[in-house]
Amino acid sequence: MQTKRMTYPGRFLPYALLAPQVIVTLIFFIWPAGQALYQSLLREDAFGLRSTFVGLENFARLFRDGSYVNSLSVTVVFALGTTLLSMTVALLLASTVNRMIRSRSTYTTLLVWPYAIAPALAGVLWWFIFNPSIGIVPYMLEMVGYQWNHRNSGSDAMLLVIFAAAWKQISYNFLFFLAGLQSIPQSLIEAASIDGASPTKRFWTIIFPLLTPTTFFLLVVNVVYAMFDTFAIIHATTAGGPAQATNILVYKVYADGFVGLNLGSSAAQSVILMVIVVALTMIQFRFIERRVNY
Repeated sequence: MQTKRMTYPGRFLPYALLAPQVIVTLIFFIWPAGQALYQSLLREDAFGLRSTFVGLENFARLFRDGSYVNSLSVTVVFALGTTLLSMTVALLLASTVNRMIRSRSTYTTLLVWPYAIAPALAGVLWWFIFNPSIGIVPYMLEMVGYQWNHRNSGSDAMLLVIFAAAWKQISYNFLFFLAGLQSIPQSLIEAASIDGASPTKRFWTIIFPLLTPTTFFLLVVNVVYAMFDTFAIIHATTAGGPAQATNILVYKVYADGFVGLNLGSSAAQSVILMVIVVALTMIQFRFIERRVNY
């Protein structure tokens, strides 16, 4: 059977249809990326009146800076914690909802709502919940002997931003996991049940292996989310503190560039972040998408 080839009446119609997306990509992606790469090779004063070409000195100075190395380690901990927590809870919720028949759509709608909340608002909500003075969670923890204070404790602050960021991302992961679970043939699960496999064994030997494409995709997406889209959550809850305990890379770009007015260093940091995202995307498409199939 031959596939019918699509033809267009005009020679320039395909280019006209592609032009809007190409223009948007050039203006909002390629141009800012090129400008950041150019500025990362310069050293500018705070007023932008004089620029000096320094080559790769901004990058070399970053890795000699203890605060930047600390931000790298903080970002790794934050990204891993947020990714593991959000994906684990989302998979648990998706597995539970997938067993429901009548109330499945209702629970799905309720679980998707947090994804519609703005990140800054999500950060403010969790800041109130964990506020040492008026929050309900510190009050309950104090009853069991734990003094919660994310203003002074770096570990408490890290847990707070991980909880807030993971809660915001659970809905997104839930939708993909639920779709993956519903695409698994029920005949395989029923056959394993007839053979005497327990629910736990059915999950780890049949269900979870068939969810590996979805899991690997969400793994990459969640790591990128934790490194980029959590700026507003960090800013609303801890502002990178205390003592830079939650100062992840994307927040340090803002602090050095817009607060400290060190534009060269901030541009170099944004270039490094861009390289990390490109590397993660290449790993996904080159090694994951080609090797993991149903």
